[in-house]
Amino acid sequence: MTDVDFNIMPVRKARRHVWHGRRDQVRDIALAEGLTLSVHVSMQALEADWRGLEASPNTSLHQGFDWCAAWAATHANQLLLVRGRIGQKTVFILPLELVRGRLFRTARFIGSPHSNINTGLFAEDFDPITCTKLAAELIADLSAKLSRVADIVTLEKMPFDWHGTSHPLASLPAVRNQNASYQLPLLENFEATLAQLNAKRRRKKFRVSEKRLEAMGGYEHIVATTSAERRQILDLFFEQKAIRFKALGLPNVFQDEETKAFFHALAAVEPTHEGQPLELNAIRLRGQENGRVVAIAGLSRKGDHVICQFGSIDDDIAADASPGELLFYLIIRKCNAEGVKLFDFGIGDQGYKRSWCTVETIQRDIILPLTLRGRLAASVHRTAVRLKSGIKKNKKVYAFVQRLRQRRQTPGTAPVAETDGD
Repeated sequence: MTDVDFNIMPVRKARRHVWHGRRDQVRDIALAEGLTLSVHVSMQALEADWRGLEASPNTSLHQGFDWCAAWAATHANQLLLVRGRIGQKTVFILPLELVRGRLFRTARFIGSPHSNINTGLFAEDFDPITCTKLAAELIADLSAKLSRVADIVTLEKMPFDWHGTSHPLASLPAVRNQNASYQLPLLENFEATLAQLNAKRRRKKFRVSEKRLEAMGGYEHIVATTSAERRQILDLFFEQKAIRFKALGLPNVFQDEETKAFFHALAAVEPTHEGQPLELNAIRLRGQENGRVVAIAGLSRKGDHVICQFGSIDDDIAADASPGELLFYLIIRKCNAEGVKLFDFGIGDQGYKRSWCTVETIQRDIILPLTLRGRLAASVHRTAVRLKSGIKKNKKVYAFVQRLRQRRQTPGTAPVAETDGD
């Protein structure tokens, strides 16, 4: 499909149909600043500007061109790429996709179900005054551009304070996401990094794990380097995770074929000096069980920031050696030596994350209704977030809800991803 602008009617005429107040005032602001918005469906048409903006350290790797291209290639959702320009300069891109539900049409970040942190793409030289005016303008302009195709825009899992910088859209109405994300700063060396935690206990657990695996014939920490090796380890991860989810009574968020194809597409992207969309690490046994993989972790790296996207273990062998914990220890040590500054365990509150991490990052959901139906959708979204937050605080209720979701899951399809499921 060719690149198009979704402004079906002239902006001034369309704004008469927008319910949001003070539209004349915000239109004057936009004209004064020379900010114009357009909506596109072709990623390739924006690639040069996109890659330029994603180079900023404040931009999440989940809004990177390769990440979004892999999702778009494996999912049939309509792309709605919102570009903001001042003159001829692209100052921001919101990479959205359209999801049609039973009642509402939602424009959300591309690949949002499997992202851990979202930022959009913004120019680094956006000044605070411009940011405030952009936020005020965005609701009216998006309504004018998208209200014919979408009821609501949801910008989920956004940290308003990231890398010490306030997000350009932080002044927009938002609700706290039911999940936070968890990070470990990596200091000048691994010893200093461990000193933030219980270093003595960490080293002891590491030695115990190594001894138990050495008694079985030893192990090796591998990083998949060939396409064939990546495919093999990724498929094994899907198998291990399916078994793990079933045993715990949890829905399998990696079950559907589109999701599997997406991660395979990410794994096929070769690493660059800036990083890699998906690097596959594993613990592989030697000795009698030679070649058996007992732990897997998928990492994404952008500059000095690494996110753990997922992990799995083989419960049938070497469980007492805690191979998953051992793998994290080796990965973090390796990242520290390579100059990584922040190791991110991603969204979702789990014990093993808290045991490793010293930083908890609050995330927000920006909810922008575009139509009257969208106002109802916004109310539903806010209510759902609060309900999920309450459920997650009660372990028994949360476990019951997860078991219910598993039983209702149709084979071959995945529920909306809860990235903190396991």
